[in-house]
Amino acid sequence: MKFGKFLVAVALPFVLLTAAGMVNAADRGSAAEAKAMLDKAVAAVKADEAKALATFTADAKAKDGDFFSKDLYVYCGGADGNFSAHPTLVGKPMKGLMDKGTPPYAVGEDFYKVAAAGGGEVAYQWPQPGATEAQKKVAIVAKAGNQVCAVGYYP
Repeated sequence: MKFGKFLVAVALPFVLLTAAGMVNAADRGSAAEAKAMLDKAVAAVKADEAKALATFTADAKAKDGDFFSKDLYVYCGGADGNFSAHPTLVGKPMKGLMDKGTPPYAVGEDFYKVAAAGGGEVAYQWPQPGATEAQKKVAIVAKAGNQVCAVGYYP
């Protein structure tokens, strides 16, 4: 009987954590979904920049809408280097953004460099929503008018 209690005490938390991880994985956006959202965002910025930026921020805050899905959302920075669309960082420095790795990495500078070079991916360390420990995250970055826009996903 003691062995059975030991199995429950050790195995049950492992099973629950594993199941929670599977749920989290299903709630993550993929690279293809991030790219599709970014392409849609670039088109929206080109059509009406002010409206697009407001929509990106509103959708991310509400966790709903055309520019929010699973853990994916659009964020942008203007020519001044500050966030112009983000759920919590509008007006704060995007260009000076440091990741959460050890040592911290100047990810914001790379967003601007990659966008200026025609777009691409930037890998960095950032906590998943609701977590505190940093994990690998990849931002797909593009230039959209005067904006540097990105959608990040966890591979």
